[in-house]
Amino acid sequence: MKYNEISHFSHPQHKLKFEYSESPFKCDGCKEVGIGSHYKCTVCDFDLHVHCAIPSTSISHPFYTKCSFQFMSRQPGNTPRFCNACEKDVTGFIYHCKACGFDLHPCCAKLPMSLSDGEIKLYLYKKVSASCHRCGRKGRSWSYRSSCKKYNLHVACVKEMLEESWHELHFGTGKSIKLETRIPSLKNTLQTHHNKGKGKMKRCCEMAGTAVQTVISAVLGDPTALIAGVIGVLISAA
Repeated sequence: MKYNEISHFSHPQHKLKFEYSESPFKCDGCKEVGIGSHYKCTVCDFDLHVHCAIPSTSISHPFYTKCSFQFMSRQPGNTPRFCNACEKDVTGFIYHCKACGFDLHPCCAKLPMSLSDGEIKLYLYKKVSASCHRCGRKGRSWSYRSSCKKYNLHVACVKEMLEESWHELHFGTGKSIKLETRIPSLKNTLQTHHNKGKGKMKRCCEMAGTAVQTVISAVLGDPTALIAGVIGVLISAA
């Protein structure tokens, strides 16, 4: 459930207002990059993913059926921890299972099990034996896999692909040319990986290139974000 305005324990000074933006932001709760729907304090430039602003007290996850994840504002203990979904460090809000020691970023914990851009469906897997089209590695983090089972993209790779460039783009410390070269390179990989393929399989993998923006939106906290202006143009660029 979403509210137009909320009070939050992490920012008691002011109310946070719900807003939608196609500009990237850094969540002050989980410290991860976000886009789309979020809660913001315009006075302090304080931002929270919806998942961080209105967390569940406890959650379960299909990948860890024996676990019960509790929401925490900071990681337990003094040992550095990492998210079991994306393998990135935990530096803020977290879902933690005390029994098994597993951790999930709030947005990773709420990743949809399936995504669709209207033409192709991608499904979330805990492990995929095939290589990731971004890094070429097998296994690693959770992955989104196309219905044709030939396109795989690590959740970790989505973050690596965007965080640095979007930080520079958002704060004006770099040039957008970096972002413009990263996204098309993924498209080129998709096109050449099955350049000998024919018919339905080839078309499926080409279509997956346009679905990358859907995966990016989900990983960054809002699967419904219409970020075509930021991502779609770059993906379709020659």
